[in-house]
Amino acid sequence: MAVLTRLLGDISLAEEAVQEAFATALAKWPQTGIPPSPVGWLITAARNKALDRLRREASRSQRQHAAQLLNDLDQPEEHDVHDDQLRLIFTCCHPALAPDTQVALTLRLIGGLGTEEIAHAFLVQPTTLAQRISRAKAKIRDANIPYRVPQADELPARIGAVLAVIYLIFNEGYTTAGGDEVIGAELCDEAIRLGRLLASLMPRESEVLGLLALMLLIDARRDARVVRGNLIRLPEQNRAQWDHAKIEEGRALMRVCLTRDRPGPYQLQAAINAVHSDADSFESTDWSQILQLYDQLMAVAPTAVVALNRAVAVAEVHGVEPALQLVDALDLPKYYLFHAVRADLLRRLSRTADAAFAYGLAIENCRNQVELEFLMRQRDALR
Repeated sequence: MAVLTRLLGDISLAEEAVQEAFATALAKWPQTGIPPSPVGWLITAARNKALDRLRREASRSQRQHAAQLLNDLDQPEEHDVHDDQLRLIFTCCHPALAPDTQVALTLRLIGGLGTEEIAHAFLVQPTTLAQRISRAKAKIRDANIPYRVPQADELPARIGAVLAVIYLIFNEGYTTAGGDEVIGAELCDEAIRLGRLLASLMPRESEVLGLLALMLLIDARRDARVVRGNLIRLPEQNRAQWDHAKIEEGRALMRVCLTRDRPGPYQLQAAINAVHSDADSFESTDWSQILQLYDQLMAVAPTAVVALNRAVAVAEVHGVEPALQLVDALDLPKYYLFHAVRADLLRRLSRTADAAFAYGLAIENCRNQVELEFLMRQRDALR
């Protein structure tokens, strides 16, 4: 999609051509075998199908455009963004679209996520999300919004949506919306790759470095988080299994951010995870520092999910009862982690029946099989 959009300059045409190329591959490859370069084959096939369609259906000026494309395909391009996927992310994050629409559209086109997965990330119903994406495509078509690479002076204005896209790709990989695996390693790796690319492109943007640090520090716990198919909570994780090279890389990025003293949401979240990585055990974690960082995060990004995470820190610093009061004040009825956190707090207060009911709500709203089994084990342990 990214390569074809760059070559054709028309995202709808690229989308249709890519689908046709995959359909052709499904028909031909079982007989002819997989070609030596499958990606190259698909790109060439999609490009040819797009050009055939332009010649067959387009106006004269568009047919001239197609002829020009044939001459220009092999000519190198110089842009401020040197990666096709990142280029398409910036292109989709056009200021004419609402920020949440930019993110949803880009996750659909670049992240490879389905409507259900994106809806999970946005905490909205799939039908609502599908309508949002459809409206975005209609607006692009009707307003004739160009799909082009922004110039260097335009990049900072689009950085917020781009960072959100990369982080949501990472989050979907770190806790998949559904299926039998809790971690989608390829999505995590792709998000980190895009984060590194963005950091090399915009090294002076502190939030870019903060996002990369955040993803590295979280992803460092990957191998300790799921053991033999079972989800392991942070307190029980074997910290020797954490990837300390990623932790050190994340810390180094945070040291650069600290010298600039321009804290933003991603930097603050990275700082919270850096505090976790500094502790030898869950019990030795500096929860007071984590709570202070959450207070700063609430000042710059006061969302219900941040408030939920802050309540977990409150429980460690001020006790379970004050934390439960904070959680009960939140309105996240469809967010399974809201019910899971509440259930754990109720369990710690020995309110077993209430905890079991809360675990039931968490199970009802959870669609990942590994996390579902973990929540069921937690509920069963109450007995």
